[in-house]
Amino acid sequence: MGMGVVNNYMTGILIFTGINIIMAASLNLATGYLGQLVLGHAGFMAIGAYAAALFALNTEMPDLPTLVGGMAIGGAVAGLFGILIGIPALRLRGDYLGIVTLGFGEIIRIALLNLPFTGGAAGLRRIPKLVNFNILYVAVVLTITFLFLFVRSRHGRAIHSIKEDEIAAESVGIPTTFYKVYGFAVSAFLAGVGGSLFAFYQSILDPRKFTFMLSVEFFIIVVLGGMGSITGTILAALLLSFANEFLYSVENFRLVIYALLLITMMIFKPDGLLGTREFSLNGLLDRVKTLVGKSFPKSKR
Repeated sequence: MGMGVVNNYMTGILIFTGINIIMAASLNLATGYLGQLVLGHAGFMAIGAYAAALFALNTEMPDLPTLVGGMAIGGAVAGLFGILIGIPALRLRGDYLGIVTLGFGEIIRIALLNLPFTGGAAGLRRIPKLVNFNILYVAVVLTITFLFLFVRSRHGRAIHSIKEDEIAAESVGIPTTFYKVYGFAVSAFLAGVGGSLFAFYQSILDPRKFTFMLSVEFFIIVVLGGMGSITGTILAALLLSFANEFLYSVENFRLVIYALLLITMMIFKPDGLLGTREFSLNGLLDRVKTLVGKSFPKSKR
């Protein structure tokens, strides 16, 4: 029985870690690759979660179609909001864009607290629990695979060029406004998918969960892992998700510890754990061979 409790506890941590990976990786697309400061990512997560939950509560279908349909609807609704917010907001840059997205996240939270069909402050209950570790694992793998393929595609390279030099990208014929909105919408879509998985695992939605501080946690994961590194985001999400379990005993100081962690990272490794690089076994083996060669140089005969 004790082992069962431990296993369930660890499974719960891993599931929330997987959701954090999806959310942080989707934010990395907008912030790390597109170069736009987004501080309201939890708003897109909330939209996806509530859209998926309302779909599941108002339909009578088998579990798998409900899960797939809820994820598709959650992602689509969040992506639509990404387009609606992105068209006017992405004309701004830097801090101004961050303030607009922050305001958007707070507007979504307040709306969910007051709209009658979202359950108001009581939230939504009795959402079917359709997500387990295996389903979430598949969802994380598909999300990461999609992002790897997307950022290496023609569209991904166009998005990355905007971050490097928007004026130069526009001068060679890249429609920068289109790709800004496109990248922002894809990021919002994936956040909506993450929100739908959260709803189908929790079975309960509380609008007070989707605060500005939740967006900050996703942003911290991106900065810690490296803005522009998907594998860095995965590593940082794993580290912070497990660290959170040990920080519950000092909840009042958790954000202070986060701040000290970020300050330390900015001083000693400002690019994050992996910077803009991606982890690969071949690269790791090459570095090990180089270190071994330096430590044990071949003697000259």
